[in-house]
Amino acid sequence: MRHVQRPQVPPQQPQQPYQQRQRQPQYGQGQGQGYDQGYDQGYNPSFTQAQGQGYDSGYGDAQVYGAPQGGGRGGGGQGTVPPQYAPRPGGPAARPDWRRRIKIGSIVLAVAVVGWSVGTYAWASSRMRNEVDLAKVIERPSEGDCTTYLIVGSDSREGMSAEEKKKLHTGSAEGKRTDSMMILAACSSGNTMVSLPRDSWVTIPSFVGSESGKKYGERGGSKLNAAYAMDGPELLVRTVEFNTGLRIDHYAEIGFAGFANIVDALGGVELNIEKGFKDKKSGANFQAGTQTLDGEQALAFVRTRYAFAESDLARTKNQQKFLSALANQAATPGTILNPFALYPTLGAGLDTLIVDKDMSLYDLGKMFFAMKGISGGDGKSMNMPISGSAPQNSLRWDMPKVKQLVEQIRNDEPVTVTSDR
Repeated sequence: MRHVQRPQVPPQQPQQPYQQRQRQPQYGQGQGQGYDQGYDQGYNPSFTQAQGQGYDSGYGDAQVYGAPQGGGRGGGGQGTVPPQYAPRPGGPAARPDWRRRIKIGSIVLAVAVVGWSVGTYAWASSRMRNEVDLAKVIERPSEGDCTTYLIVGSDSREGMSAEEKKKLHTGSAEGKRTDSMMILAACSSGNTMVSLPRDSWVTIPSFVGSESGKKYGERGGSKLNAAYAMDGPELLVRTVEFNTGLRIDHYAEIGFAGFANIVDALGGVELNIEKGFKDKKSGANFQAGTQTLDGEQALAFVRTRYAFAESDLARTKNQQKFLSALANQAATPGTILNPFALYPTLGAGLDTLIVDKDMSLYDLGKMFFAMKGISGGDGKSMNMPISGSAPQNSLRWDMPKVKQLVEQIRNDEPVTVTSDR
């Protein structure tokens, strides 16, 4: 076979207009080599150039369909990338991959939030005082469809210095008594908060002393707060269940110091006081209007009774109003998601908050959100229906209304029962 001598391609050729350029074959490889793999010239004249010259694909010189010299798009060419394909400063190749950075940042943030939440939950759970054993309560009513809480404010002065007792007008009485009691029913049909006047005239059922083990007989005609004084939270729960027929699922109790500390940790609680009042015994001195109460003022507000005609009933209404406002402020993203607000609030409350042994931090959170729902209009607050007075300046319950109220709560029905006081 005759060898074809290829002439050297000039290093640079002026580019011809598109119409005048000869269409190059779409075959051949880079490295400037012509298409000569043993085919005879006579096989196809189009494979050679005029004047006996061999075929050169031109790929080595980047002469591809008129592309600028200096680099072709062919396979394996040694030329540089054409200017129109080169990355420009600030162009796509030079920009950082923000989507990848955002994705990684989101994952790191999510892991940090989960870790913080788990750590906070574990820390707070370890500080809860699960001291009340509801398993000791006997002859209990059947469970209902709602979750019920018995919330108790005691006059415990545990951990208070003499100066704090004087400042908060608590006195120095030993032991502790119930200063307020209320049932909170968290229901899908709406939440209900029912205050139980501590002067309610009830029957204290038979019980076995939690410490002495001695059995005590039924005691009719007693004030409700006497049950707590006689044998503590378990007997109080049994007395409430015995007189209402409503099963109590959880118990929560807080003393004077814990209550005041929670309010201060929140930076105060905003409250609208409709009518001003004073009470030397509680230290209350309020003007009418919207104002922010600190811990000392809040304690005076919920304890005042002698400034009102119907002392115990008026006080329970104030207690409901303030607790709803407290829960409304505590159960907000501004408190829950802010560690500088959450940790002091939890630390102030959990040290003095006494709950039953089955109550978790999650249950406590549900209780606060149920109270918040009532302040937001999702439910109602009321006193236990009263029919009149009883011996020892006590209050007698309106039992037909009480039974209707209990049935509506047990069956998770909207509460239609009202209280005249």
